[in-house]
Order: sequence, then C-alpha cells, then structure tokens
Amino acid sequence: MRKQNETYSPKNLFGYFALGEAITWGLLITGLVLRALFETPPMLITVVGATHGFMFLSYATTAALVGVNNRWGMMQTSIGVILAIVPFATIPFEKFLHRRNMLDGLWRLEQSKDPRDKTKIDQLFRWFINRPKTFVLSLVLFVIVLFGVLLSLGSPTEWGN
Repeated sequence: MRKQNETYSPKNLFGYFALGEAITWGLLITGLVLRALFETPPMLITVVGATHGFMFLSYATTAALVGVNNRWGMMQTSIGVILAIVPFATIPFEKFLHRRNMLDGLWRLEQSKDPRDKTKIDQLFRWFINRPKTFVLSLVLFVIVLFGVLLSLGSPTEWGN
C-alpha cells in the first residue's frame, strides 16, 4: 500500500473547505449589511458573492467526495452538501462528523475485500483518486463549469423570476 500524505487526508480537506465556506458566508453577510447601511460599490457584493458561490460549490463537491470515500451513505452525504445553504452550518457539521470519527482514515486507493469496493462508482472513484492530478483537474473543471452555468443564470434571487 502506498504511503499517503496526511496533509491531504479527507479530514483535512473537508475541514479546509468547511471553514472556507463559513468564512465566505461571513464575508457575504458583512457585505450585504454594509450595502444596506452605507453607500458601497456594487462590485463589492459581486466579488464577495462570486467568491462565496465558488467556495460553496467547492465545499459541496468536497463533501460529496469525502462522503463517498468515508462511506457516509446517501443521506449523510446529502445533508453535508445541503448544509452549505445554511450560513455557518458547515462548522458544526464538521464537529459532528469529527466526534463520530466519520472523517477518520485516508483515501481508499486500493480495493479491499469489502463487497462495496466492487461497485462501478467505487471503481471509478478509486481510478480518479489514484490519479490525483487528473482528479484535481477534473474537480476544478467541474466546479468552474458549474459556476459558469450558474453565473449565466444570474443572481440566485433572479432564478425564480
């Protein structure tokens, strides 16, 4: 089995993005309050909103990725992704996962005797995880394309109109 760098463990990756998502929520809320109270440049909300949107998508992608790796199950993984909608909810969720050891372990690079390792999704997951450059590039491209599609739809406040 190959030695893995714990700096890039599922626990650390999830923690970085959970914190980043919460920080950008704080920046967005601060920007909205400043806009309501003072005359602020419109570009402020555009930049902060776009930064938060990109981090939101990055966190959701990371939550799904770590959920698959750590076998959280569909419900737990979905909750992890959806909680990004609630301001600052990613931090208590990370603490919840940490207390239950649901972030422990390294990346599942090799097939084990577990029958779940034989599913097509697990095989595809391992193929990507064993090619980190390809995997990271694919994830970044996925987030950028999704971000671009969402930007083309306009502000989330305009989606229902």
